[in-house]
Amino acid sequence: MYKIIIAPDKFKGALTGLQFCDIVEEAIKKHIPTVEIKKLPLADGGDGTVEVLEYYMGGERVELEVHDPLHRKVKASYLFSEERKMAFIEMADASGIRLLKGHELNPLKTSSFGTGELIKDALDKGVEHIVLGIGGSATNDAGMGMARALGYRFYDLNQEELLGKGEDLNRLVRIDTTSVHPQLNGVKFQVACDVDNPLFGENGAAAIYGPQKGADDKMVAKLDKGLQNINQVMEQQTKIQLQDIPGAGAAGGLGAGSIFFLGAELKSGISLIKEIADFDNQIKGFNWIITGEGRLDEQTFSGKVIKGVMDSKTKQKLAAFCGFSELSREDLQQYGIDYLAEVKDYAKSIDDSIKNSAKYLAQAVEEFAIKLKEGL
Repeated sequence: MYKIIIAPDKFKGALTGLQFCDIVEEAIKKHIPTVEIKKLPLADGGDGTVEVLEYYMGGERVELEVHDPLHRKVKASYLFSEERKMAFIEMADASGIRLLKGHELNPLKTSSFGTGELIKDALDKGVEHIVLGIGGSATNDAGMGMARALGYRFYDLNQEELLGKGEDLNRLVRIDTTSVHPQLNGVKFQVACDVDNPLFGENGAAAIYGPQKGADDKMVAKLDKGLQNINQVMEQQTKIQLQDIPGAGAAGGLGAGSIFFLGAELKSGISLIKEIADFDNQIKGFNWIITGEGRLDEQTFSGKVIKGVMDSKTKQKLAAFCGFSELSREDLQQYGIDYLAEVKDYAKSIDDSIKNSAKYLAQAVEEFAIKLKEGL
């Protein structure tokens, strides 16, 4: 008897992971009605993660008014599960680059304060576990803004209080923890982080990600110097060398800031989602795993969903359905993909394959089911 796990990522701009699961289940059952199917949609911490977590956690979307990267009022939301005492907060919702117009981008002036406001609201609701997604930020403040919303205070040489923008990194000499939110210490924080950049230096937060947030060369140099300064101040207080932790430079240094201010653990997004889904235990006893994403290329194997599935599978065979693939036959063998189908092969054009991806995915899966029935 066939026992199949369906564990895809989204097809960006075309299908959600849950839609993929439903289409694949229906197409297989059409030809193998006795099949046992378990749907375990996945995500890597980016777009689509909230929907996937909602599938596992249940819960509700909590909407509130917070401050955007330039400290203007904006509506943002997060996922809250009363039953699990857990919240998933996406930094981009309050402090994301998508909230700013092109001419507003300036990481010296932006702050992650709004992300801190979302965290504070979740703490006030009594959560015990917060997962923080930190992709797509507009900030380079090492989490100072976020920390201010949680009661941390920052001072310069003249004992003037700093607001926690990127430009304040250089002026910082003291971090005051006396008014920190009382619930902060009792909460488990995990950060979905898929980059391994150090905090500062040629591969650091400012140098690599500053330009896309609006920084010119002069700003990058200033921000990098500021990140070195806050690292020094943090190190004096904790004796932890944050610069050396992979991912410290993620989200404008929020990787380092979340370790220091929240006591967080940095994990790959897909590892976190698999943990919440209890993925490794759920797939035991199944003989096929069907996965998929919009595009298969070399990046697929560095922290993406399909790589996460490969890392978990044991004796199961693996079938991958994608929009299109850039992988060679040797790549497929090397990575243990036993069956591959591309939606574009069923469509008239790339545009057609995106617009009608549900129909073409169903066709591709039906073809797979027929071959499976014949003893693939």
